[in-house]
Amino acid sequence: MVQLPAEARAVVVGGGVAGCSVAYHLARLGWTDVVLLERHELTEGTTWHSAGFVGQLRSTVTQTRMIMYSAGLYPELRELTGLDPGWHGVGGLRLATTAERHEELLRQAGAAETYGLEMELLSAADAQRMLPLLETADVRSALWLPGDGWLDPASLARALAAGAEKLGVRIVTGAEVTGVDVRDGRVSGVRVGEQRIATGTVVDAAGAAAGEVGRLAGAHVPVVPIKHQYVVTPPFGVPAATPTVRDPDNIVYFREEAGGVLVGGYVRDPDVWESAAPLAEPRTLFDPDMAKFRESWESARRRVPELARVVPGDGDDPSAFAKVVHGPEAFTPDGEFLLGETSVPGLWVAAGFCVHGLAAAGGVGKVMAEWIVDGSPEYDVFGMDVRRFGAHARAPRWARAKALDSYSKYYDVVYPGEERAAARPLRRSPAWVRHAGMGAAFGEKAGWERVNWFEAPGAGRDEDQDERFRPAGWAGRFWSPAIRAECLATRDAAGLFDQTSFAKLEVSGLARLQRLFANDLDRPAGSVVYTQMLNERGGIEADVTVTRLDDDRFRVVTGTAFGVHDAAWLRRNGVEVRDVTSAYACYCLWGPKALDILGALTGDDLTFGYMRAREITVGHVPVLAQRVTFAGEFGWELYCPSEYGLTLWDTLMEAGAPHGMRPAGYRALDCLRLEKGYRVWGMDVTPETTPLEAGLGFAVSDGKDFLGREALAPPRRSLRCLVPADPAQVCLGGEPVRVDGAPASRVTSGGYGHRVDRSIAYAYLPVGEDGPGAPFAGEVEVGVNGTWVPASVAGEPLYDPRHERVRRLPAG
Repeated sequence: MVQLPAEARAVVVGGGVAGCSVAYHLARLGWTDVVLLERHELTEGTTWHSAGFVGQLRSTVTQTRMIMYSAGLYPELRELTGLDPGWHGVGGLRLATTAERHEELLRQAGAAETYGLEMELLSAADAQRMLPLLETADVRSALWLPGDGWLDPASLARALAAGAEKLGVRIVTGAEVTGVDVRDGRVSGVRVGEQRIATGTVVDAAGAAAGEVGRLAGAHVPVVPIKHQYVVTPPFGVPAATPTVRDPDNIVYFREEAGGVLVGGYVRDPDVWESAAPLAEPRTLFDPDMAKFRESWESARRRVPELARVVPGDGDDPSAFAKVVHGPEAFTPDGEFLLGETSVPGLWVAAGFCVHGLAAAGGVGKVMAEWIVDGSPEYDVFGMDVRRFGAHARAPRWARAKALDSYSKYYDVVYPGEERAAARPLRRSPAWVRHAGMGAAFGEKAGWERVNWFEAPGAGRDEDQDERFRPAGWAGRFWSPAIRAECLATRDAAGLFDQTSFAKLEVSGLARLQRLFANDLDRPAGSVVYTQMLNERGGIEADVTVTRLDDDRFRVVTGTAFGVHDAAWLRRNGVEVRDVTSAYACYCLWGPKALDILGALTGDDLTFGYMRAREITVGHVPVLAQRVTFAGEFGWELYCPSEYGLTLWDTLMEAGAPHGMRPAGYRALDCLRLEKGYRVWGMDVTPETTPLEAGLGFAVSDGKDFLGREALAPPRRSLRCLVPADPAQVCLGGEPVRVDGAPASRVTSGGYGHRVDRSIAYAYLPVGEDGPGAPFAGEVEVGVNGTWVPASVAGEPLYDPRHERVRRLPAG
């Protein structure tokens, strides 16, 4: 064993492409005192057996940008190291053989335009001419992406490692990490046998073994090693320039390798690799399982008939192939990467790449290095942030069930609004039993069961059977007329929404909080403040309300999935946080009859003003009532200790029924908030958008200093409300937006406003000379369901623009 340095600025654990990329990018940002430790030789964990596919068009803009960045990194590596990073830019085809997949390709083509990716939608004949090997009789269409291709994993890792070493990184192989020291709650060092490296930053890039490394520090990293298989045929003259092919309807992918064809696929009944010490041996492979692979192989033979000649028989004989690779891949509960700082400060993770990590390896290194060095990455990476998983992800059985489900449906068409049933139910509101009894259609978020809509209460009502408002295309697939009925009931009487899943954080220390939040929190006790936390670039890291409970006690309320993220941001900036999410139920009573309903249940004064909070009693239940709305109607958020939650729900339901109140779900709430222009973090506002761009300047205080203030500048783009001319064409988010015929933006969020009877979408558009709020001069079109729909740029909010229904007491 070589002598290790006594200390380092950072230690990277794992010598695959992820670890090498993180080390390279840290050094490029000036952190050259970095040690990379690999217990075998470089790439001998999971990188070495990767099939290497690079598809630039991913499901999110951030993943796509990371892969596009990676493609631009290869020439840089070649120039720096003189090594070929193994890039084969042969282009790629995605096939559609069903109407549903063709619709998906149309949406993907629209997304490609917004990302600036070169692409072309082809006919089956065009695809066959491009690649004569293909049988295309059942192909409806194909998407051609000339920027796609494949990578040789070993070549890429060697180039990244060589680049890191040239910049000063020390790489040590044959060095197994046996301990991660934690002192005073944060990482303090790494142990390799008898040796120790003192460091405050450790990056867990151990692939399928990332969970084991995390446990050494007391952190949970929800990585599930799943067996994945591909084969390589004997050579039969396949040109090296052959494009890669994905045929998701038949769960198969293939490309050229050594004059033959590499064929892989995603089986419907995957197996977890059960091992107490994953990757303890180098180049771990499993015995071929040709029976498990049969569906993918049969699909490949139908698509490339020549394979039947090259590999005689039905593919059950492993010896008929030039190579059978059956190895472990690191999957996660939702099929997305695990990046960022864990629950143990100083321990970072870059793992869980779910088969497609090689493509984004360069981007992973970039965002991780920026995060570690600068405090936040350039891109919005919340969808990959390990902090999207809370304590509910610690149960291995939960992570396993979710990961197996994610893998088995990897190539399925993913429809917005579609819910999956694996590992459910887990977290439930006190009123869940009532919801289930009322025919609730449940969705899941961060482990919480949340009502999407209620079917039963409207049985027999005309509005509950009204299909006239079902949106066209994808937006109408997972939809119910009950959504409209709930919206109209909230407008005309009242809606009762269960928002117990709100993340609730209690904090103190006004001076420090004033530094972190953009709005002024120094207001009287009982004040509720809408505000954001910003990063150094002025981007929005959190979008919350803060209630001042007393002189030095505040409650931060944020979205269901954002509590762990927001608490980590607060703690990283020196605030002590107590997560009280599970301690309180929350029901929101909104609508013009809300005052009558609640007034009948309490003798307390309910006339306290908008954005104020007061302790009251509802029936027999102690409640904190906050005059806040996300629906654009008069009413309150009602918080009570969880043990009172069922009683409070029953009390409100009984009192509301004579007034026409009905329970309502999150799908109605999303429609209501769009009509009022209320923003959603992660969609309309992100770490890449500033409050001024998002139209939230009213929530930025002029009278104090705060983190990110210096970066706020007059915006060059602003979030605008779009109204498509055809109300049946409803956006879901991600649709391309053109101005005067040229690509200009993408939809951040969209839906249908049932109170205004309009389709609504939001998108960032260029700011003209007259400023962000001025009338928009250009002609706007939105790409929806494969067609271009004209859209007007409307003033907002569309509903109750003077906010009278929110601020004034309802007429008696």
